[in-house]
Amino acid sequence: MKLGMLHLFENPVGFTEHQVVKNQMELMIEAERLGYDTVMPAEHHFSEYGYCASPQVSLAAVAARTTKIRLGTGVVILPFHNPVRVAEDFAFIDLMSDGRVELGVGRGYQPMEYRGFGLDQTRSREIFHEGMEVIHKCWTEDRFSYHGKHYHFDDICVRPKPLQKPTPPIYMACLSPETFEIAGRCGYNVLMSTVFGLTADMAREGLANYRKGRREAGFDPATGKVSCLIMVYPGRSREEARSTFGPRVTWYYRTIAKYVAPPQGQVDIKGYEGYGRSRDLAAQVNFDDIVDGNSIVCGESEHCIEKLTRLGAEFGFDELLCWTRIGGLENDKVLSAMELLGTDIIPAVRKATAIKVAA
Repeated sequence: MKLGMLHLFENPVGFTEHQVVKNQMELMIEAERLGYDTVMPAEHHFSEYGYCASPQVSLAAVAARTTKIRLGTGVVILPFHNPVRVAEDFAFIDLMSDGRVELGVGRGYQPMEYRGFGLDQTRSREIFHEGMEVIHKCWTEDRFSYHGKHYHFDDICVRPKPLQKPTPPIYMACLSPETFEIAGRCGYNVLMSTVFGLTADMAREGLANYRKGRREAGFDPATGKVSCLIMVYPGRSREEARSTFGPRVTWYYRTIAKYVAPPQGQVDIKGYEGYGRSRDLAAQVNFDDIVDGNSIVCGESEHCIEKLTRLGAEFGFDELLCWTRIGGLENDKVLSAMELLGTDIIPAVRKATAIKVAA
């Protein structure tokens, strides 16, 4: 099981913006020393929910101070960007990092962000897919023209090209069964999450659709990476871990309940039904009621090892994306948890998984 970490750059507790940025950059750079495979900053706008408007800027800084860790995004909200610029930026980072980029992309889900950019969220799916077609052409064709509904380019030559061929690995955020199949047809990897209400049955259905999409598009259905975002916080004891992490998780759910609510008078957009179902519950979340569910792994090392091993098997993922720095959790507490994960918990999960596979 690969180990990655999500970085939201959120600020609920009165840090200055300078402190938020410095703290998160420290964690991303330290992740390499602590044995992490990937770091993934997440793009957000216009609220305390997340300050990282440009994941590529933060990754360029991390690339300059690391040598091994993979540089992902969780995710770039593609409809907010000119896809040519996205292709150029990440190709440049791939070159400067000696081929360590992994591009995570999605449509976004916060109506407030779409309103802020003056974009129609109901068109996000078609904008997203055109953008990905353009990025692929930028990375794989010497010159190209493209004429879609939203993007038009005539005989352009996009430089630089990424070091990884034919492209860096691409991860697509998947929530509905339809998006899993689309990811498979496009040959992308999957980025899913138990945080947004994904159950094991839903994951199995989604991954079956993913394999079906890969097979029908001519890709090997047995290949393709599956990454899962889970809130993870280990501690010296279960009581200590939960007393530390609980208030931060509660902040997250009650905050996201505000920002995924559609404008008054509008209904949930197709493909975002999972957020719609979880919104009302999120507004009233009680940490003690959800901590033993699938969205959170929190406790002593032995508990985390057992639960992560089980979740990996039930949900079918081979890459864990930890959400540990949440709700303004202080860096010393985050680093302590990261060290436990990197040096103790994930190696034990890998060993347990290998034993089950061999059996």
